[in-house]
Amino acid sequence: MNAWLPVVAGTGSAVAGGFYFAFSAVVMPALRQRPAAEAAAAMAAINERAVTPPFMILFFGTAAACGANIIAAAADPQHSTPLRVAGSVAYLTGWALTMAVNVPLNNRLAGTEPRGMEAMWGVFEQPWTRANHVRAALSVAGALGLMVPVLVDPVH
Repeated sequence: MNAWLPVVAGTGSAVAGGFYFAFSAVVMPALRQRPAAEAAAAMAAINERAVTPPFMILFFGTAAACGANIIAAAADPQHSTPLRVAGSVAYLTGWALTMAVNVPLNNRLAGTEPRGMEAMWGVFEQPWTRANHVRAALSVAGALGLMVPVLVDPVH
């Protein structure tokens, strides 16, 4: 297996996990302190800004690297570890959760008229935040699974 593949996937997973953790630890609690319509409008603006090349490269590039890591492990199981595969699966599970929960909620929020923002925040905030906590944990777990074997045995 290429030594760089788990490093790229693990680094991407760690950065994504940190990004999601910042939302869980800082952004969402701060937004909860604002009036609902203001919080919803701010979140819609944040979501719009997230769909830019740096985040998209991180989000999709890490998924691609994790998928390639799984394929490489299947092709050459002697030069992989179950922990690397588990790390890749963890990140990809968080990625799928993002696509299944967070993105549709973001799209609903983006399509909400200003007068409906307050009501939409009540529907949006809890499920989005719960899913974000899970994807943060999965991304951090993915990073650990991908990087620990590299740190313990850099040859494999």
